[in-house]
Amino acid sequence: MEILLNEIIENNRHLIKNGKVADYIPALAKADFEKIGVTVAGRTGALLYSAGDYNQKFTLQSISKVISFLVAAMDNGIEDIFEKVGCDSTDEPFNAFTKLDLPNVNKPANPLINSGAILTTSMIKGNGDEKFQKILELTRRMAHNPNIGYNEEVYLSEKKTGSRNRSMAYLMSSKNILEGDVEDVLDTYFKQCSIEVDTRDLAKIGRFISAGCEGINIDGISRTDMSILLKGLLFTCGMYNYSARYAIEVGIPSKSGVGGGIMGVLPNGMGIGIFSPALDENGNSSAGIGIIKELTRRLHYNIFDDRKLQVEIDTH
Repeated sequence: MEILLNEIIENNRHLIKNGKVADYIPALAKADFEKIGVTVAGRTGALLYSAGDYNQKFTLQSISKVISFLVAAMDNGIEDIFEKVGCDSTDEPFNAFTKLDLPNVNKPANPLINSGAILTTSMIKGNGDEKFQKILELTRRMAHNPNIGYNEEVYLSEKKTGSRNRSMAYLMSSKNILEGDVEDVLDTYFKQCSIEVDTRDLAKIGRFISAGCEGINIDGISRTDMSILLKGLLFTCGMYNYSARYAIEVGIPSKSGVGGGIMGVLPNGMGIGIFSPALDENGNSSAGIGIIKELTRRLHYNIFDDRKLQVEIDTH
């Protein structure tokens, strides 16, 4: 498997030149443009296949929205979440909020765009740093890594330059959509985006979702149904306004972040984590999209592909 992953990295390395790092957040502009790493997590806990710069640290950014959504759901229940946040895909960029300003719109489109994620984070119960600590602890549990922390430089950089996120938060507050202190909510949001991982952590988070969200307790929904719901959200909304095309071309539930990461939920209790910080026009990793597209094609992971797997990753 490592040989295959290395081959796929080299097949797609040229795509780096089609992207650029997220320089609108100054700390992210320092990322090494050339880095590419991949990890596939097999069905058993210790089984990881990695290639390239798989141990390079980067920040979760929008991938953290999946985790904050889970925390908010555990605190409030699914019905309460979807009373305030929609579950519809969007053709707008992840940081757009013009539709939210329309008089007949009273909720963000979904919890995986910025406005929806800020609102979801606001629903997490707790005071001060307690909300962030809940998100961090769940991240550690999903990744089976108690050493995960956050990058303070990235957090402060996002906080300083987060005018657009601040605008949408105050807009939602003015419409009585968002409750609580706006700056406190934003502080948690900026900090959760700055949680630092590597591709092994991302792959294990994907595996956690694929395997059925073990240990997640939410009123009114089984953990299996929660896993199905998450996969549906990721499939339809996880790749920003590229989600529909990605669903056709790649065909697995995934979430990207402007830190260069892509987390994918593979079939049968497996997951994938990819890192390459050069982003395309949609905010997705240029080389990362190519890598996961080739991998799912060659191993027939696309959910619309009825052919039997040609390569068995884990026989245990």
